[in-house]
Amino acid sequence: MHGQAENSGPGGYAAARLRLLNEKARSGPPRRSALAGLTDDWLAGLFAAGAPGARGVSLVAVGGYGRAELSPRSDLDLLLLHDGSATGTVSALADRLWYPVWDLGLALDHSVRTPAEARRTAGEDLKVQLGLLDARHIAGDLGLTTALRTTVLADWRNQAPKRLPALRELCEERAARQGELQYLLEPDLKEARGGLRDVTALRAVAASWLADAPREGLAEARSGLLDVRDALHLTTGRATDRLALQEQDQVAAELGVLDADALLRQVYEAARVIAYAGDVTWREVGRVLRSRSVRPRLRAMLGGGKPAPERSPLAEGVVEQDGEVVLARAARPDRDPVLPLRAAAAAAQAGLPLNLHAVRRMAAGARALPSPWPAEARQQLLTLLGSGRPTVDVWEALEAEGLISLLLPDWDRVRCRPQRNAVHLWTVDRHLIETAVRASAFTRRVSRPDLLLIAALLHDIGKGWPGDHSVAGEVIARDVAARVGFDPADVTVVATLVRHHLLLVETATRRDLDDPATVRSVAEAVGSPGTLELLHALTEADALATGPAAWSSWRAALVADLVKRVSAVLAGQTPPDPEEALPTAQHERLALEAVATGAPVLSLRAQTEPAAEPSDDPEPLGVELLIAVPEQAGVLPAVAGVLAMHRLTVRTAELRSLDLPDGVDGSVLLLDWRVAAEYGSLPQAARLRADLVRALDGSLDISARLAERDAAYPRRRGVVAPPPRVTVAPAASRHATVIEVRAQDAPGLLFRIGRALEDAAVRVRSAHVSTLGANAVDAFYVTQEQGVPLPGEEAVAVARKLEEALRA
Repeated sequence: MHGQAENSGPGGYAAARLRLLNEKARSGPPRRSALAGLTDDWLAGLFAAGAPGARGVSLVAVGGYGRAELSPRSDLDLLLLHDGSATGTVSALADRLWYPVWDLGLALDHSVRTPAEARRTAGEDLKVQLGLLDARHIAGDLGLTTALRTTVLADWRNQAPKRLPALRELCEERAARQGELQYLLEPDLKEARGGLRDVTALRAVAASWLADAPREGLAEARSGLLDVRDALHLTTGRATDRLALQEQDQVAAELGVLDADALLRQVYEAARVIAYAGDVTWREVGRVLRSRSVRPRLRAMLGGGKPAPERSPLAEGVVEQDGEVVLARAARPDRDPVLPLRAAAAAAQAGLPLNLHAVRRMAAGARALPSPWPAEARQQLLTLLGSGRPTVDVWEALEAEGLISLLLPDWDRVRCRPQRNAVHLWTVDRHLIETAVRASAFTRRVSRPDLLLIAALLHDIGKGWPGDHSVAGEVIARDVAARVGFDPADVTVVATLVRHHLLLVETATRRDLDDPATVRSVAEAVGSPGTLELLHALTEADALATGPAAWSSWRAALVADLVKRVSAVLAGQTPPDPEEALPTAQHERLALEAVATGAPVLSLRAQTEPAAEPSDDPEPLGVELLIAVPEQAGVLPAVAGVLAMHRLTVRTAELRSLDLPDGVDGSVLLLDWRVAAEYGSLPQAARLRADLVRALDGSLDISARLAERDAAYPRRRGVVAPPPRVTVAPAASRHATVIEVRAQDAPGLLFRIGRALEDAAVRVRSAHVSTLGANAVDAFYVTQEQGVPLPGEEAVAVARKLEEALRA
């Protein structure tokens, strides 16, 4: 087949290439190698036709093509090397080579250089030098190519002490720019940290003879990422390395993988192997370079000889040596099952990395701990979890060698598991460790920090199982906590924390905290003040570990308010009934003014809360918007529409009829809302009032204005959002029916919901708006006109009508 392609010109090569790419039986490394061989033969034929019998010139593949790793849409990286004796002939030969490649639409990265020019360019440009390290002869003068390879490798090894730090800096800059492949929902397989570029860098380090990467699993990880890139090229028809969301199912199908989640998990596993190998390798490079700079001076001072490295004890069987944690000479991993946890805890506490060989030695001799664990093992695990940021790297070192799976078998289900939610920054397993890191900062504010840390580690452990992850997680957490050695009472607390780890934030942002039923239901679920204290800390740690969209001063204030109310109930106090709450003097003043003027009146008042750190600026919690308006139809959509027009985000919204003083005729609706500006400053109250008056009398077409603004900003290409879902929350309140709306957040969403509820002829007592990333989760407390909850069938009908309106 290769000979045929060589002699049949571009058309023959193109047909043979197409046949090869369509061969389902041949994929992965064999196809990449075959494609490189096919291309070699074609280019060698072009070379022979353009320079028959030429000496002093050769065609060289570099970079990925030099490694014979051609994906379907890979660039051809070519160097036309010549000795300078016949530049005219070389120029004509270059045209005979490059133009057929371009004519076929193949991407080409080409250069024409003498060996001296190639060597000089490599010395000036690190990326060129990396490409030449993989130089491979295709055609022409083999001696010329071999001499260049020998020279480039010698230069690289001689200059390694200077060039390797520069290469490391390039890798770090790229990681900061592209992110970590093992956590991204739309990763760049080549450029992100843990991607194919990092493997090339590790090959370059190995070629320097200065240090070498851990070999176990590295070739398989690299091959796996190349397989995914091949499938990506075939399914998209483009030379792309970014695994976009809309293409993941097709790529998974091309590879015969179950689904997009399974595909991402494979990518993450490969990236984790490569990233870990990079960490170990660069640490070794740094150690070698430091020792080279120190040893000559030490030898001079000590009169020659190699000084013995200093070893400082850290824990039983664990010492520090040369900036790493290693095992003591007398350590016996096969007889000390707690040693891995003891070494990990010591490393995290000291803020030092675990030595690779030490971890492998422990993994080779490790055996499962008895159930329940001995007290020392439990204490060392808690010390590790409570060590803050250093815990992450130490945990990853244990995980890379299989020690976490040995200690906690349930961990395998969440390992590298993707979270298809833009709010989450991490995979499930990394999120759990990140939560423990965050929780370690709160151990001084709870009476049982040990239970907080173990609950942080386990709170999402149920995400590897079908159904509600909180329910599944409760069962797993109960089993793990007992196995780790907690007593039955503590096991129950941990299980409760895992089961209800979302309770506080969901209740605080989606339910009416003035409703006694809301507070009582939380108190019943939590059960005790000690568990409530732990749940409050876990809630904050979980949100902070999720991402910036999951926590704010506003959410913190709502959760703290709920915790305060639940604490009172647990202490035996009865929550006040909102039906009996008296209006404030400000409420009465606004209501009387609204009756007197027959028009809405409003006030805006900013609210802030002191920041957690004294050095930070106070973060606005939003603005309290009070509106009194003579009772009439259409108030909710009118207010929501006006606020959307002025780019104000609604966080909470309460509406109620206000009893007026004796002798005052009329009925007034009071709206007590919390709003925040999307960006810029707040609009003036007078402008809001003027637009609200027009909205209520029908002279302001809010729908048209919002549609006009929406049309002015073309929608970006992205994943199609799931359809909205509207449900009735069971037994959430004695005073109203709670209807919950989950939908894609968008300007004017609350206006559309308000208008649909008006059309359904129900009254809205309050609305509780919560937005996480692109998802809005809003709860509406509604009643009949008489102020009583809706009957069951009517509530379901209202929910159905609202869902239909939002889908339209």
